[in-house]
Amino acid sequence: MRILVVDLGSQWTHRIWRTLSYLKVDTEIIPCKTPLSKIDADGLVFSGGAIRLGLGEVKELKEVSNYIDNFGKPIMGICAGHQFIGMHFGGKAQPAKKPEYGRVELIVDYEDDLFKGLPKKFNVWASHNDEIANAPHFKILAHSKDCTNEAMKHESKPIYGCIFHPEVEHTEHGEEIYANFVRMCKR
Repeated sequence: MRILVVDLGSQWTHRIWRTLSYLKVDTEIIPCKTPLSKIDADGLVFSGGAIRLGLGEVKELKEVSNYIDNFGKPIMGICAGHQFIGMHFGGKAQPAKKPEYGRVELIVDYEDDLFKGLPKKFNVWASHNDEIANAPHFKILAHSKDCTNEAMKHESKPIYGCIFHPEVEHTEHGEEIYANFVRMCKR
């Protein structure tokens, strides 16, 4: 089992790598410009990043679009990675009505595979100014009091996104969320 962490510049990229390592996954952090032809993995996790996609502060993410279109295996985007996935499919990243920093109560609307076996409500750690609105082709899996799209899944592809950070210790059930993603990659 091999899952690569695509670095979009998050301060917590190494925490994603560490969480996957704790789950006994062969994992590595790779630059976001790594050609798809060089990727041999069962899944990808797009880290968050300091970019504000809603304000157009996008790095060169052409190869990340190529991963979304052509990788064909499970992908999970975290924070900015979640936003980039939503925008790739025609959603809009826009400033949130209220930015979320710190502890947020997550409300799971649809368990799906990502939240399988987890409570309907638990605390997560958020750190974002923007959110994805009007995410075509996605089912919203969870929301919070101030964010309508905390987590989503593509309607027909194994592509997921979480605006919160399951890799940080302040997120309850974060390791379980990653374990559920690992199970999806094993199929």
